[in-house]
Amino acid sequence: MTTTSTTATRSYTIDPSHSNAHFSVRHLMIAKVRGSFSNIAGSIQLPADSAIPTGFSAEIDAATIDTRDAQRDGHLKSPDFFDVATFPKITFASTHIEPIDATSFKAAGTLTIHGVSAPVTLEVEVSGEGKDPWGNHRVAFEAKTKINRKDFGLVWNQALEAGGVAIGDEVSVTLDVESIPTPA
Repeated sequence: MTTTSTTATRSYTIDPSHSNAHFSVRHLMIAKVRGSFSNIAGSIQLPADSAIPTGFSAEIDAATIDTRDAQRDGHLKSPDFFDVATFPKITFASTHIEPIDATSFKAAGTLTIHGVSAPVTLEVEVSGEGKDPWGNHRVAFEAKTKINRKDFGLVWNQALEAGGVAIGDEVSVTLDVESIPTPA
């Protein structure tokens, strides 16, 4: 259940031009590979008197994965990993918001990757809010979590000759989201 406020809520839309998702995962057990997804969409419900939302949802186009290596990106889009032809979207929907203070909160919800849904908790900071040059009120957030990729059916790996595996299981995820009021 999402927390509720006694004041009216405002609906905001994630601005895809100013939002993205970053991730990092261990590679060859010695370094990290970093990547990102662009094309994030979603909605955020904010009480009139706070930047802490009462609920939000986000959707990421899995085909927008970018690790700065076209061959690796192609493999990540394949059935070995995200299988973007079958599962084109990565989604998150909050189920409970727990305020920590005026600018931070925990957001529990359901993350769906590769057709598999699992509970995840995001640690979220309100990055800032204010008016843009065109008079629109904007609110920005940074959310972080760690997931086990195998929990979402992303199990492909390769054993290394010296021991270990090519890809770690733990994935660090950071979302940078800027939102604008939803047009009436």
